[in-house]
Amino acid sequence: MIRPFTKADMNTVLSIWLEASIKAHNFVATEFWQSQVENMRSIYIPASETYVYVQSSNVVGFYALHENSLAAIFVSPDKQGQGIGKALVNDAKNRRTELTLSVYQQNQASYEFYLSQGFYVVSEEVDEHTGYQEYLMCLKREQQ
Repeated sequence: MIRPFTKADMNTVLSIWLEASIKAHNFVATEFWQSQVENMRSIYIPASETYVYVQSSNVVGFYALHENSLAAIFVSPDKQGQGIGKALVNDAKNRRTELTLSVYQQNQASYEFYLSQGFYVVSEEVDEHTGYQEYLMCLKREQQ
């Protein structure tokens, strides 16, 4: 089940974000991700429209929209490969007619996942926070 984020979800969402970020972005120092937890808590999550995926009464994944940007989508590493990420992307697609996102070029698994969900590369850029190359990707849905 996907539902809107509540403040009670914050610690779980941050834990998923940190664990999944470290796993997916092992080319970036773990300390960088740890240094961003407070920004996620106080800036990024509150500024976003966030939804959580609940399985057996536990939050196991989430995504955050900032305007038309899919600013974050993360699934607990022990729950990956079960269709949760696809369900989260589909929910986001239903809320916007256009979505953009950035993904590190070295994060091949996520890049291929986004391609499989209909996203395409618009441009390449350098992430200002880490200095790593990333793709800017987009998805446009036909309006009903």
